[in-house]
Parts: sequence; structure tokens; C-alpha cells
Amino acid sequence: MQIFPPGLRTILNEWEIQALVLVSLSLQIILFVMGSRRKYWTSDMLSVILWITYLSADWSATVSLSVLSSNAGNIEDNAVDPKFMITAFWAPFFLLHLGGPDTITAYSLEDNELWRRHSLTLVIQVGVAVYVFLRAWTKTTLNFLAIPMFIAGIIKIWERIWVLRSASSEIFKASMLPSPDQGPNYARYMEEYRLKKEEGFDVKPGKFSDALFVGDFSFTAPENVMILDAAALQDAYHFFETYKQLFADLILSIQDKVNSQSFFQKASYDAAFKVIEVELGFMFDVFFTKAFMVYSKKGCLLRLISFFSTVSVLVAFLIMEKHAFTTADIIITYVLLVGAIFLEIYAVLILVISDWTMLMLSKHKNFVVDFLCKTISKIRFSKNKRWSNTMGQFNLISYCLEEKADKFRVIQKFLCRNQLPEKSRYQDSAEVSMKLKELIFGLLQEKSKSAKDPKTCKGLCAYRGDQVLKNSKCADCKEKEDRESEEESGEVRFDPVLQNAKCHYEIGEENYKTIEQSVEEEFDQSILLWHIATNLCYYSDWNTSPNSVKIQNCEESKLLSDYMLYLLVMRPFMLPNGIGQIRFQDTWAEAVEFFQERKSKCVGNQAKIILLEVSTEVPPSKVKGDRSKSLLFEGCRLAKSLQCLENEKKWELISHVWVEMLCYAASKCRWNHHAQQLTRGGELITHVWLLMAHLGITEQFQISKGHARAKLIVH
Repeated sequence: MQIFPPGLRTILNEWEIQALVLVSLSLQIILFVMGSRRKYWTSDMLSVILWITYLSADWSATVSLSVLSSNAGNIEDNAVDPKFMITAFWAPFFLLHLGGPDTITAYSLEDNELWRRHSLTLVIQVGVAVYVFLRAWTKTTLNFLAIPMFIAGIIKIWERIWVLRSASSEIFKASMLPSPDQGPNYARYMEEYRLKKEEGFDVKPGKFSDALFVGDFSFTAPENVMILDAAALQDAYHFFETYKQLFADLILSIQDKVNSQSFFQKASYDAAFKVIEVELGFMFDVFFTKAFMVYSKKGCLLRLISFFSTVSVLVAFLIMEKHAFTTADIIITYVLLVGAIFLEIYAVLILVISDWTMLMLSKHKNFVVDFLCKTISKIRFSKNKRWSNTMGQFNLISYCLEEKADKFRVIQKFLCRNQLPEKSRYQDSAEVSMKLKELIFGLLQEKSKSAKDPKTCKGLCAYRGDQVLKNSKCADCKEKEDRESEEESGEVRFDPVLQNAKCHYEIGEENYKTIEQSVEEEFDQSILLWHIATNLCYYSDWNTSPNSVKIQNCEESKLLSDYMLYLLVMRPFMLPNGIGQIRFQDTWAEAVEFFQERKSKCVGNQAKIILLEVSTEVPPSKVKGDRSKSLLFEGCRLAKSLQCLENEKKWELISHVWVEMLCYAASKCRWNHHAQQLTRGGELITHVWLLMAHLGITEQFQISKGHARAKLIVH
């Protein structure tokens, strides 16, 4: 049965390859233009478009070569149709497209891991293109013009294979391993030891140390201060060369830790976060672009060969005789040539305005460099954003109240209320404010002062709010705790029972126990409890006095609260393993039922604090049992306990607890999850993770300094 009418089949047969050519070129342009923007765009629509385009780009080029190969099989050996000859000339352009743009070589980390599969596919496509080229060979000018295009195409293919291989975890880790250190010659040492002993000497093994100086660490000022963020670029690149080992699960040395600490402990919060975002920008380029290839001497040379090969072909095609070819095919050939040159120029433009170029220029000071700096500053767009500087937000109460349901009634009937598409409608974003950065950096800077040995660092990474409560006690409470700790045979206790001691906040023993127990639960449970409590406190204060939410740390606490729930709901893989999804859906179900029973009262912000009217004198767990994992009214109890504090002390405590929870989550998240989020605009938790490592708050430092060597001591 013929599905398509004869006329349509004729059109498809005549214009099939032309259509595929234009589709392939269009996909390349989309990837070129939008590939680098995912570093600072958080749009889900961009992610979907890039994902479809990334997969379709290779598919369209592969299918096009297959069509050309099929057409080549139908050609007689004695004669070559001019139409096939010019379409065969397009084969190397598909190799250019398969080589991919500089701005996106891998959509995700998994693409790097599959570099062998990609390599085999690309090599086969090169073979297909060569077969088509040889079938169309007639020693005409057009055949000879295809040779430079093949050179450019093969260069692009090789670049992509090399970059994918270099960014794979196996090769990336191997590239950073130090040279083998076999240590002193043990056999020679023992031979000398035996001989000296037989000669009657008193011989003892001893040690000498090559200990390196680790003290105050500072950088020389950049040569060219005209360049924006010149100091941050040089500082970030220095740390990037060392701390990229964190992205390969390698261990850093004590020397690295002390040098980094000495710098970041003296830095301002603004400068520290600037260095971190530049450093992560370099990391993004390593994993997902051709940066390491393009910004090397070898890469620049290959780029010049590729560019001038394409330009020379365009010039030659302009002056050659083209009467044998149709106008449409000639136009498409020009489009391919001009498109290839445009993409090369765009790639150079991206290179020129990148941080890599500005880093290189910051090390030089002369007339040419100054002229380049002024020119680049005029053509830089998007203010060279390095990440989105936003944090996801998800509010449980707003989600339960279905505040966005009225506009999407039809869609809501289609979607399951607790599935990802529905949740994404309630996902929001907020700017990471300078006040929030100052709060986070200040607390980490204070913790860093005690990060002196691996055991202490491990303890600092394990805090998730308990240390904040411990530090909030009065002197009498701390003295009582110290006595109890001594009685426990040196065992450190982070969550002591206050007994009859009076807390500094004077909120009563029962309320303090409620607060204390909330940070001792499983981590996802603590997030939900504190999210509910923070929101109830926030909206209660707003209803009482709108000015009260403007006090220090109040807005920051709300932002962190919604951000941590966003991670729990939308990015659970970035948090420690648990049953957070079950707890969330049970809590959501109970909250929905509660609000539906009180529809008349659920109006505006009043609906968000109506939960506080419910008596929680009896613990909810004793009433509901443990089958349901709902934490709705446990969160209400926590909110009521926190409301006993004075406003300033309350929000100081809440904000500090949230920062500790954020830091705990950051330290427990695997490096590959941090790296993958760089392609979605970046995450605040990733910046915090790297900042903690620079301040020495990490477990990825070796225990010993490793500078000691053995020697013989002869008396």
C-alpha cells in the first residue's frame, strides 16, 4: 500500500538530502548559540530544547550520510551525475556537524563516560563520508575542493573524541594522579644498615623531614588591572588547578588546605563567592565544552587550519564553473560554506570574551593588550554571567493551598497532583542575595578557625543544626554539658539533656527539647520540620507586624527554608538517602485534608498560620502512630517552641540552623551531582560545597603530611 501520493514521493526523493542538510545546519546553529547559555540559564524549556537538539544533531548528520551512501550505491561506474557530485561534496560538512560546536560537547556527564561508543560511531561516519567522496571522484574542481573540507571535518571529529575522552572520569582522574613515588631504596638502605652494624657502629634508623612552609598565602597582583575581575580570575585559576581533584574523588594535601584557608579566611564574602563562581565556570568548560582543546596551542593551530580551509573552499567555489549544477544546489552549498564560516567566527568570538582569554590578558600589560581589553569590553554580552545566581524555591503550604490551580484547572485534571509536572508549576526561583552570601560565608569562616585536623573537619561536616543549639546555650548549660561529657569517658555529646539548667533563651526545658530533637531526626525529616516551622513563624510575624519580617536573617531564613525543600522535592539526589519523598507526600496529603475542612478560613496569609491554632499539647506521634510519615503537626509544635524566643534571637537561631543544614547536605552530595547541576544554571549548594573545601571544612584531606624520609644515624 502506498501511503504517500506519487507527487509527494517525487518531491521527497528530489529534496530529501537538501532538507536534511538545512536541518543539520540549523541544529548546529542552535547548539552553538544556546550551548554556553545553560551555564547561567535555569529554564526547563532550554534544557528540553538543548536535549532534543543535541540528540537530533548527530541523528540528522548520520541519516544524511546514510542517504548519500545509498545514492552512491546506485551510481554507475562509468559516469557520475552532476547532482550526485555536488551532494557528495556536502559529505565533509556533515563531519563538521558531527564534530559538534565548541560550546557543548556533552549534554551530561554520562556522554563523557560513553566516549568509546561515540568514537566508534564517529569513525564509522568518517568512513561513510570517504566512501561517498570516492564514489563521486572524477578529478573535477569540486572533487579537489572537498579535500580541504575533509581536513576540517576530521579535525572537528578528532577534537570531539579527544575532549569526550579527557572529560571521562577514568581519564580525568588519571590525568591528575601524581608521579609514582617509590620512596627510599629499601634494599640499599638495609644493606648499608647491615654493613655499618657489622663494622661495630651503633646504628639506629632515624627520620628527616622536608616539611614545606605553610603559612600566610597571597597572590601577586595582576599585571593588567584594566581587566574586570582580574584578581579573581587569577586566584580562581590557581585554586582550580588544585581543587579540580575534588571532582575526581582524589585527596588533597595538608599544604593545599592551609594555603587555601589562609586566603579565604582573610577574603571578603563577595570576593570569596566571586572566586568560587569563576572556578566552577572553569570546571563547566572542562566537562561540557571544548575549552581545554580550544584554549591550548594545539587547539588554536587546529582551529586556524580548519578556518582557513573553509574560507579557501568558499573563495574557490565562488570563482569555479557551476553551470552543471542546479541553482538550488548551488545556493545550499553557499549556505553550508557561509554557515561553517559563521560558526567558526562565532566560536572565536566566544573564545575571545571568555574568562580563559581574560585570564591570559590579565598577566600582561602593553598597548596591544589594553586595546584588546577595551574592544572585548564593548562586545561582551550578558555581562559574562558565570551562573544563574538564583536558588530554587518550593513552598509546602502554597502547594497544599493550590494557589496556582485556578489558572490551570484543565491541566490539573490531566496531571497527578503529586507528580513532577504538577510540582514544577509550584517551583519558583529567587536571587541569591548578598546578605545571604554574607551570612553563609561568615558562619563558614568562623567554623574554619577550628578546622585544624581531619577528625575535627569530619565533625564540622557532620553538624546539621545541633552545633548551633549547643552554641546558643548559656554558660551554666555549657558547664553542665562539659561535666556530663567527662562522665561519658570522653565521648562528645552534641545533644545533651538540659535537665534543670536554664537555657540562655529562657524558653523552658520542654520547648528546648522540642527544638533539640528536631535536628536529631533523619535529615529529610529535619528539613520538613524546620520548613513548616519557618514558614509558620514567618507568616505569623507578618500578620502581627509586617515590619517584623524585615529584621536581620528573617528573609534569609525563609529563602533557605524554601530552597532546602526545593532540593528535597525537585533534586532529591543531591541530599543524603532517606524517605523524604514519602514523608513529603504524607505531609502534603494531611495538609490538603486540613485546609479543605477549613475552606472558609483559608483566605490569604491567614491560611498559612491557621495551623498554629491547633492544640499540640499531646505529641502527634502518640495520636497518629508511626504508619503515616506526616510531619505537619510536628512542624507546628516546633514553630510554637520557636515563637517563645524573642524575634531577633529566633531568626538568628533559625538562619544558623538552616546554614548548617545546607552545609551538611553540600558535604554529603557526590561530586558528579554537583558537576551535573552546572549545566542547569548552577546550584547554591555546589558553591557552598566548594567554599567549604577551600575553608578546610571537608573530609577530602590526607591525614599525614607525608614529608618524612628515613635516614641512618651512626654513633
